[in-house]
Amino acid sequence: MSSSSGTWKQPKAVYAVAFACVVSFMGIGLVDPILPALSEQLDASPSQVSLLFTSYLVVTAVAMLGTGWVSSRIGAKRTLVTGLAVIVVFATLAGLSGSIDGIVGFRAGWGLGNALFIATSLAVIVASATGGFAGAIVLYEAALGLGIAAGPLVGGLLGDVSWRGPFFGVAVLMAIALLATVVLLDENPRPPQRTSLSAPLRALRHRSLLTISLTALLYNWGFFTMLGYAPYPMELGAVDLGWVFFAWGLLVALFSVVAAPRLQARFGTAPSLYGALGTFAVLLLLIGLYTDVRWALIACVVASGAVVGINNTLTTQAVMLVAPVERPVASAAYGFVRFIGGGLAPFVAGQMVDAWDIHVPFLVGAGAVALGVAVLATGHRVLTAADAGLAGGHGQPDPADVAGEVADEFGGAPAAVDGEVAAQHARA
Repeated sequence: MSSSSGTWKQPKAVYAVAFACVVSFMGIGLVDPILPALSEQLDASPSQVSLLFTSYLVVTAVAMLGTGWVSSRIGAKRTLVTGLAVIVVFATLAGLSGSIDGIVGFRAGWGLGNALFIATSLAVIVASATGGFAGAIVLYEAALGLGIAAGPLVGGLLGDVSWRGPFFGVAVLMAIALLATVVLLDENPRPPQRTSLSAPLRALRHRSLLTISLTALLYNWGFFTMLGYAPYPMELGAVDLGWVFFAWGLLVALFSVVAAPRLQARFGTAPSLYGALGTFAVLLLLIGLYTDVRWALIACVVASGAVVGINNTLTTQAVMLVAPVERPVASAAYGFVRFIGGGLAPFVAGQMVDAWDIHVPFLVGAGAVALGVAVLATGHRVLTAADAGLAGGHGQPDPADVAGEVADEFGGAPAAVDGEVAAQHARA
């Protein structure tokens, strides 16, 4: 029996959580195809609709500071179930809402549930899976890739029926995952140590961690500007938009898991990030200049999936290389800063569109990402030294470790894994 076959032969509880992960990751691009429909049918401006991203991401950012505190007190399974239940409730309420303000508010609640779920889902898979940590990472990354790619397409197909469809679809799928998790998953022991609420904020006093976090904030500014506003000038139906962002999501997933670790091993973390961030800034600039040219806009958005995948992995990997604090603390601090940037960007972009035109937010986003390269350059020496130390002590980064950073990019999961590993060591 090959190790690959063993990876896929898992208890039912593992697949229940993995299924929930797919649905959760679908939420990243699920609403993109219905943004124009929401604007038209609810008589809302694009700047008002952009608050769907802002409320979701800002709440996620703040919740990142407390997910470790919660899970270390009530345990991983209860945190997981609580997060799933919150998502079911608020996704349903968003689908029932009749105003954009209501949907924005319910998306905030959705963000809280998603933070609780994602921050503990990988830890639960690690604790329940057979075949060890590497096998659990493969399952998690498979769920991540499938969810990111399928989200926009599912959102487009359901959104073609009604803008309420994606919200109700998530609610139904998460309710199934919730029931399966409650029935099939055993309670995991709590971590031996409780996590402090203030530790992530105190960690930002370290210049190296703050530098990478600010780089991620500026990168996310450009990323969520594109995600929140590119669908409007495309002037496509929900299904066609779904296919565009499906192609984008495939590239994100592929380059996150396959290309990023290879680039890091070949060129190092800093040079790889300079190239990926610089390319993304150029693509945003082209989107801003050729917003009215549909084929050019679509081509640039789809192509950006490649560099987004690389950036997602390597910015998080950079945090773990230079952070002078424990990985769970670094993860929470970094997640807080970068999601704040991602949450504010669509709101500010909306104000720019109202004041000027649709070109301006993309041009500002390109400038923000370029500024991120400059900020990252101030930490070049630290990153180079960290790369050299990693190669000198342990060879090239372990693929499982890099894959874990991909998971971390979408919610801080490896921080929970560290707690689970510590708990396993304590029990041993």
